[in-house]
Amino acid sequence: MNLISLREKLKEYFNEDIGFGDITAEAVLNNEIGGAQIIVKEPGVFFGELIIKEGFALIDPSLEIQFYKRDGEEVVSHEAVAEITGSCRSILTGERVILNLIQRLSGIATFTRAAVEEVEGTGVQITDTRKTTPGLRMMEKAAVRAGGGKNHRARLDDALLIKENHIAAAGSIKEAVYKAKKRAGHMLKIEVEVENEKEVLEAVEASPDVIMFDNCTPAQAKKWALLVPEEINTEISGGLAPGMLREAAETGVDFLSIGALTHSAGILDMSLLLTMRNDDSQHADAERKKNYEFI
Repeated sequence: MNLISLREKLKEYFNEDIGFGDITAEAVLNNEIGGAQIIVKEPGVFFGELIIKEGFALIDPSLEIQFYKRDGEEVVSHEAVAEITGSCRSILTGERVILNLIQRLSGIATFTRAAVEEVEGTGVQITDTRKTTPGLRMMEKAAVRAGGGKNHRARLDDALLIKENHIAAAGSIKEAVYKAKKRAGHMLKIEVEVENEKEVLEAVEASPDVIMFDNCTPAQAKKWALLVPEEINTEISGGLAPGMLREAAETGVDFLSIGALTHSAGILDMSLLLTMRNDDSQHADAERKKNYEFI
Protein backbone atom coordinates (compact mmCIF):
# COMPACT_ATOMS: atom_id res chain seq x y z
CA MET A 1 0.00 0.00 0.00
CA ASN A 2 0.98 3.63 -0.44
CA LEU A 3 2.14 4.56 3.07
CA ILE A 4 1.78 8.29 2.44
CA SER A 5 -1.83 7.85 1.40
CA LEU A 6 -2.51 5.42 4.26
CA ARG A 7 -1.17 7.84 6.86
CA GLU A 8 -3.23 10.69 5.45
CA LYS A 9 -6.38 8.60 5.56
CA LEU A 10 -5.67 7.47 9.11
CA LYS A 11 -5.21 11.10 10.14
CA GLU A 12 -8.60 11.88 8.61
CA TYR A 13 -10.27 8.98 10.42
CA PHE A 14 -8.66 9.89 13.76
CA ASN A 15 -9.66 13.54 13.39
CA GLU A 16 -13.24 12.46 12.78
CA ASP A 17 -13.25 10.22 15.86
CA ILE A 18 -11.19 12.22 18.34
CA GLY A 19 -12.48 15.70 17.60
CA PHE A 20 -10.94 18.15 20.07
CA GLY A 21 -9.66 15.35 22.32
CA ASP A 22 -10.48 12.02 23.98
CA ILE A 23 -12.10 13.54 27.05
CA THR A 24 -12.88 10.18 28.66
CA ALA A 25 -9.27 8.98 28.52
CA GLU A 26 -8.04 12.40 29.62
CA ALA A 27 -10.40 12.44 32.59
CA VAL A 28 -9.91 8.87 33.80
CA LEU A 29 -6.27 8.14 32.97
CA ASN A 30 -2.98 9.88 33.71
CA ASN A 31 0.33 8.24 32.78
CA GLU A 32 -0.60 4.61 33.35
CA ILE A 33 1.40 2.07 31.38
CA GLY A 34 -0.13 -1.17 30.23
CA GLY A 35 -0.52 -3.65 27.45
CA ALA A 36 -3.41 -4.50 25.19
CA GLN A 37 -4.05 -7.49 22.97
CA ILE A 38 -6.21 -7.46 19.87
CA ILE A 39 -8.23 -10.66 20.10
CA VAL A 40 -10.13 -12.36 17.27
CA LYS A 41 -13.54 -13.68 18.29
CA GLU A 42 -14.14 -16.02 15.33
CA PRO A 43 -12.16 -17.99 12.72
CA GLY A 44 -10.99 -16.17 9.63
CA VAL A 45 -8.08 -14.53 7.81
CA PHE A 46 -6.24 -11.63 9.44
CA PHE A 47 -5.39 -8.44 7.59
CA GLY A 48 -4.28 -5.18 9.17
CA GLU A 49 -0.60 -5.09 10.09
CA LEU A 50 0.02 -1.68 8.55
CA ILE A 51 -3.23 -0.29 9.94
CA ILE A 52 -2.18 -1.25 13.46
CA LYS A 53 1.43 -0.18 13.05
CA GLU A 54 0.82 3.17 11.34
CA GLY A 55 -2.35 3.95 13.27
CA PHE A 56 -0.90 3.61 16.74
CA ALA A 57 2.30 5.36 15.60
CA LEU A 58 0.22 8.41 14.67
CA ILE A 59 -1.44 8.43 18.09
CA ASP A 60 1.77 7.82 20.05
CA PRO A 61 5.14 6.96 18.46
CA SER A 62 6.37 5.52 21.78
CA LEU A 63 3.90 2.62 21.66
CA GLU A 64 5.48 -0.75 20.98
CA ILE A 65 3.71 -3.35 18.85
CA GLN A 66 4.30 -7.07 18.64
CA PHE A 67 2.51 -9.11 15.98
CA TYR A 68 1.47 -12.70 16.59
CA LYS A 69 -0.13 -13.01 13.15
CA ARG A 70 0.83 -11.67 9.72
CA ASP A 71 -1.43 -10.48 6.92
CA GLY A 72 -3.07 -13.39 5.14
CA GLU A 73 -2.63 -15.86 8.00
CA GLU A 74 -5.61 -17.79 9.31
CA VAL A 75 -6.79 -17.19 12.85
CA VAL A 76 -9.04 -19.06 15.28
CA SER A 77 -11.45 -17.85 17.94
CA HIS A 78 -9.88 -16.17 20.99
CA GLU A 79 -6.49 -15.86 19.29
CA ALA A 80 -4.39 -12.71 19.71
CA VAL A 81 -3.13 -11.11 16.50
CA ALA A 82 -1.13 -8.28 18.07
CA GLU A 83 -0.09 -6.73 21.38
CA ILE A 84 0.42 -3.02 22.02
CA THR A 85 2.48 -1.82 24.98
CA GLY A 86 2.75 1.70 26.38
CA SER A 87 0.47 4.53 27.45
CA CYS A 88 -2.99 3.20 28.24
CA ARG A 89 -4.50 6.54 27.31
CA SER A 90 -2.91 6.44 23.85
CA ILE A 91 -3.97 2.85 23.28
CA LEU A 92 -7.60 3.57 24.12
CA THR A 93 -7.68 6.73 22.03
CA GLY A 94 -6.62 4.80 18.92
CA GLU A 95 -8.62 1.66 19.63
CA ARG A 96 -11.93 2.22 17.83
CA VAL A 97 -10.68 3.52 14.48
CA ILE A 98 -8.08 0.78 14.22
CA LEU A 99 -10.50 -1.99 15.20
CA ASN A 100 -13.14 -0.73 12.78
CA LEU A 101 -10.67 -0.86 9.91
CA ILE A 102 -9.02 -4.20 10.62
CA GLN A 103 -12.33 -5.93 11.30
CA ARG A 104 -13.66 -4.72 7.95
CA LEU A 105 -10.49 -5.61 6.05
CA SER A 106 -10.07 -9.00 7.73
CA GLY A 107 -13.68 -9.77 6.80
CA ILE A 108 -12.82 -9.08 3.15
CA ALA A 109 -9.69 -11.25 3.36
CA THR A 110 -11.74 -14.04 4.94
CA PHE A 111 -14.50 -13.84 2.33
CA THR A 112 -11.93 -13.79 -0.48
CA ARG A 113 -10.11 -16.83 0.90
CA ALA A 114 -13.35 -18.81 0.87
CA ALA A 115 -13.96 -17.83 -2.77
CA VAL A 116 -10.43 -18.80 -3.78
CA GLU A 117 -10.77 -22.16 -2.05
CA GLU A 118 -14.09 -22.81 -3.80
CA VAL A 119 -12.43 -22.69 -7.25
CA GLU A 120 -9.18 -24.38 -6.19
CA GLY A 121 -7.74 -26.62 -8.90
CA THR A 122 -9.61 -25.00 -11.80
CA GLY A 123 -6.88 -22.49 -12.68
CA VAL A 124 -9.41 -19.66 -12.54
CA GLN A 125 -8.43 -16.50 -10.68
CA ILE A 126 -10.78 -14.65 -8.34
CA THR A 127 -10.70 -10.87 -8.74
CA ASP A 128 -12.41 -7.93 -7.11
CA THR A 129 -14.17 -4.98 -8.78
CA ARG A 130 -14.45 -1.22 -8.23
CA LYS A 131 -17.48 -1.78 -5.98
CA THR A 132 -15.51 -0.66 -2.96
CA THR A 133 -16.17 1.66 -0.03
CA PRO A 134 -15.29 5.25 -1.00
CA GLY A 135 -12.03 6.16 0.69
CA LEU A 136 -11.12 2.56 1.48
CA ARG A 137 -10.36 1.18 -1.99
CA MET A 138 -6.59 0.87 -1.53
CA MET A 139 -7.02 -0.97 1.76
CA GLU A 140 -9.89 -3.16 0.58
CA LYS A 141 -8.02 -4.25 -2.53
CA ALA A 142 -4.96 -5.04 -0.39
CA ALA A 143 -7.22 -7.19 1.80
CA VAL A 144 -8.41 -9.08 -1.30
CA ARG A 145 -4.77 -9.86 -2.14
CA ALA A 146 -4.17 -11.04 1.41
CA GLY A 147 -7.08 -13.45 0.99
CA GLY A 148 -5.51 -14.91 -2.15
CA GLY A 149 -7.50 -12.97 -4.74
CA LYS A 150 -6.30 -10.71 -7.52
CA ASN A 151 -7.12 -7.08 -8.19
CA HIS A 152 -9.13 -5.93 -11.19
CA ARG A 153 -8.48 -2.33 -12.27
CA ALA A 154 -8.03 -0.06 -9.29
CA ARG A 155 -9.26 3.14 -10.89
CA LEU A 156 -10.62 4.56 -14.13
CA ASP A 157 -7.13 5.49 -15.32
CA ASP A 158 -5.34 2.12 -15.23
CA ALA A 159 -7.31 0.11 -17.82
CA LEU A 160 -9.94 0.62 -20.52
CA LEU A 161 -13.13 -1.26 -19.65
CA ILE A 162 -15.77 -0.81 -22.34
CA LYS A 163 -19.22 -1.44 -20.90
CA GLU A 164 -22.71 -1.39 -22.40
CA ASN A 165 -23.13 2.37 -22.06
CA HIS A 166 -19.80 3.04 -23.76
CA ILE A 167 -20.85 0.71 -26.58
CA ALA A 168 -24.20 2.45 -26.93
CA ALA A 169 -22.50 5.84 -27.09
CA ALA A 170 -19.89 4.69 -29.61
CA GLY A 171 -22.43 2.91 -31.80
CA SER A 172 -20.87 -0.57 -31.74
CA ILE A 173 -18.32 -2.76 -30.03
CA LYS A 174 -15.97 -2.46 -33.00
CA GLU A 175 -16.08 1.33 -32.95
CA ALA A 176 -15.61 1.48 -29.17
CA VAL A 177 -12.58 -0.84 -29.29
CA TYR A 178 -11.13 1.05 -32.26
CA LYS A 179 -11.32 4.32 -30.35
CA ALA A 180 -9.90 2.70 -27.23
CA LYS A 181 -6.91 1.34 -29.14
CA LYS A 182 -6.20 4.79 -30.53
CA ARG A 183 -6.17 6.19 -26.99
CA ALA A 184 -4.36 3.39 -25.18
CA GLY A 185 -0.62 3.12 -24.79
CA HIS A 186 1.14 -0.22 -25.04
CA MET A 187 0.88 -0.73 -21.26
CA LEU A 188 -2.91 -0.35 -21.06
CA LYS A 189 -5.23 -3.31 -21.55
CA ILE A 190 -8.64 -3.13 -23.17
CA GLU A 191 -11.61 -5.15 -21.90
CA VAL A 192 -15.07 -5.37 -23.45
CA GLU A 193 -18.32 -6.33 -21.74
CA VAL A 194 -20.70 -8.55 -23.73
CA GLU A 195 -24.18 -9.84 -23.01
CA ASN A 196 -25.00 -12.27 -25.83
CA GLU A 197 -23.40 -14.48 -28.47
CA LYS A 198 -23.63 -11.85 -31.20
CA GLU A 199 -21.67 -9.41 -29.04
CA VAL A 200 -19.10 -12.10 -28.24
CA LEU A 201 -18.42 -12.62 -31.94
CA GLU A 202 -18.20 -8.89 -32.58
CA ALA A 203 -15.81 -8.49 -29.64
CA VAL A 204 -13.60 -11.32 -30.90
CA GLU A 205 -13.36 -9.59 -34.27
CA ALA A 206 -12.36 -6.34 -32.55
CA SER A 207 -9.62 -8.22 -30.65
CA PRO A 208 -9.46 -6.65 -27.18
CA ASP A 209 -7.26 -8.10 -24.43
CA VAL A 210 -10.17 -9.39 -22.35
CA ILE A 211 -13.82 -10.19 -23.02
CA MET A 212 -16.16 -10.06 -20.03
CA PHE A 213 -19.28 -12.21 -20.04
CA ASP A 214 -21.76 -10.13 -18.07
CA ASN A 215 -24.63 -11.65 -16.06
CA CYS A 216 -24.60 -14.92 -17.98
CA THR A 217 -25.48 -18.46 -16.95
CA PRO A 218 -22.73 -21.10 -16.69
CA ALA A 219 -24.15 -22.78 -19.78
CA GLN A 220 -23.90 -19.56 -21.77
CA ALA A 221 -20.38 -18.85 -20.51
CA LYS A 222 -19.23 -22.33 -21.47
CA LYS A 223 -20.59 -21.89 -25.00
CA TRP A 224 -19.21 -18.38 -25.41
CA ALA A 225 -15.75 -19.30 -24.11
CA LEU A 226 -15.37 -21.74 -27.02
CA LEU A 227 -15.80 -18.83 -29.44
CA VAL A 228 -12.89 -16.84 -28.00
CA PRO A 229 -9.32 -17.54 -29.17
CA GLU A 230 -6.69 -18.35 -26.53
CA GLU A 231 -4.87 -15.04 -26.88
CA ILE A 232 -7.94 -13.20 -25.53
CA ASN A 233 -8.67 -13.73 -21.83
CA THR A 234 -12.24 -14.28 -20.68
CA GLU A 235 -14.01 -13.22 -17.51
CA ILE A 236 -17.40 -13.76 -15.92
CA SER A 237 -18.87 -10.90 -13.93
CA GLY A 238 -22.23 -10.16 -12.38
CA GLY A 239 -24.31 -12.05 -9.85
CA LEU A 240 -21.52 -14.34 -8.67
CA ALA A 241 -21.88 -15.58 -5.09
CA PRO A 242 -20.42 -18.30 -2.85
CA GLY A 243 -21.74 -21.73 -3.71
CA MET A 244 -21.92 -21.06 -7.45
CA LEU A 245 -18.31 -20.13 -8.11
CA ARG A 246 -16.99 -23.58 -8.97
CA GLU A 247 -19.63 -24.15 -11.63
CA ALA A 248 -18.73 -20.77 -13.14
CA ALA A 249 -15.02 -21.57 -12.96
CA GLU A 250 -15.48 -24.84 -14.81
CA THR A 251 -16.87 -23.08 -17.91
CA GLY A 252 -13.40 -22.45 -19.32
CA VAL A 253 -13.00 -18.77 -18.46
CA ASP A 254 -9.86 -17.25 -16.93
CA PHE A 255 -11.30 -14.90 -14.29
CA LEU A 256 -14.30 -14.48 -12.04
CA SER A 257 -14.74 -10.87 -10.92
CA ILE A 258 -16.87 -10.62 -7.79
CA GLY A 259 -18.17 -7.33 -6.44
CA ALA A 260 -19.35 -9.10 -3.28
CA LEU A 261 -15.74 -9.51 -2.13
CA THR A 262 -15.79 -5.88 -1.08
CA HIS A 263 -19.40 -4.74 -1.02
CA SER A 264 -20.93 -7.69 0.84
CA ALA A 265 -18.18 -9.12 3.06
CA GLY A 266 -18.96 -9.06 6.77
CA ILE A 267 -16.51 -8.10 9.48
CA LEU A 268 -14.19 -10.45 11.36
CA ASP A 269 -15.17 -9.68 14.95
CA MET A 270 -12.32 -8.52 17.19
CA SER A 271 -11.82 -6.73 20.49
CA LEU A 272 -8.99 -4.95 22.29
CA LEU A 273 -8.37 -6.02 25.89
CA LEU A 274 -6.29 -3.75 28.11
CA THR A 275 -4.18 -4.97 31.03
CA MET A 276 -2.61 -2.55 33.51
CA ARG A 277 1.03 -3.18 34.38
CA ASN A 278 2.60 -3.02 37.84
CA ASP A 279 6.34 -2.74 38.44
CA ASP A 280 6.91 -6.53 38.41
CA SER A 281 5.03 -7.05 35.17
CA GLN A 282 6.86 -4.17 33.54
CA HIS A 283 10.15 -5.83 34.45
CA ALA A 284 8.89 -9.11 32.99
CA ASP A 285 7.90 -7.28 29.81
CA ALA A 286 11.40 -5.89 29.47
CA GLU A 287 12.82 -9.40 29.62
CA ARG A 288 10.24 -10.75 27.19
CA LYS A 289 10.96 -8.01 24.65
CA LYS A 290 14.48 -9.30 24.28
CA ASN A 291 13.06 -12.43 22.66
CA TYR A 292 10.74 -10.78 20.16
CA GLU A 293 11.03 -8.41 17.26
CA PHE A 294 8.99 -5.30 17.91
CA ILE A 295 7.72 -3.25 15.02
